[in-house]
Amino acid sequence: MAMLIDGAPGEQVSALDRGLSYGDGVYRTLELLAGRPRLWRWQWQRLAEDCARLALPLPDEGLVLAELAQAAAGLERAVAKIVLTRGVGRRGYAIPADAVPTRIVSASPWAGYPAELAEQGVIVRLCELRLGLQPRLAGIKHLNRLENVLARSEWSDPAIHEGLLLDSEGCLVEGTMSNLFLLRGGELATPLLDRSGVAGALRAWVLGNAPALGLAVREARLTLADLDAAEAVFLCNSLIGIWPVVRLGERAWAIPHALRALAAQLAAAA
Repeated sequence: MAMLIDGAPGEQVSALDRGLSYGDGVYRTLELLAGRPRLWRWQWQRLAEDCARLALPLPDEGLVLAELAQAAAGLERAVAKIVLTRGVGRRGYAIPADAVPTRIVSASPWAGYPAELAEQGVIVRLCELRLGLQPRLAGIKHLNRLENVLARSEWSDPAIHEGLLLDSEGCLVEGTMSNLFLLRGGELATPLLDRSGVAGALRAWVLGNAPALGLAVREARLTLADLDAAEAVFLCNSLIGIWPVVRLGERAWAIPHALRALAAQLAAAA
């Protein structure tokens, strides 16, 4: 792995960094092809929106792109991560007036996921953990991901590829590492992320591009009853792409042509 911290090669940050102390920061994970990020428009938009909501200074876009290319030098395909923290701060929660953000850009060779998961679909489970409701943080890919860590620790069976998360009121939110979509009657529905969850870049891409395939899209409060009534279900993020869900417990779903077409459109996207 190659890593740049504020533009310089290195792997260490201060123990006083607020990203370490409080999870005070945001991040994005993305795919690079020959040093160029895929779906960059959506990645940058999400990063900018998350920074704005936490009042974190957004770095120069050209600088970040140059650092991504530098970190991925020599790699045809790579996984990259951009981490922005509030920077070093004194003890206490109060945001320092003179805080200088820390910027970490890294890239490592693509490990990816087996291609058959996207082709044949995945098996999922329901997690016992329930996500708390916090509208101020809803949608943001902030650095405190303990709920996801605990939810992912609930299973070790390699046949289970992802866990679905409900909020404390029983509404569907997302997977532990992915966003969720339900297909029914030519319409794609995805959970409304105004109270919890992470609004991923690929989720935004799907919402913007599915209508070109004749699929209506909506964000809504969804329940397990909606999941059971769906004709097809899929998960997505920037590294897995689109994973059709084929089974949850005794409930099974087929993979329709519309979902194959959406995956093909994604494969062709820059």
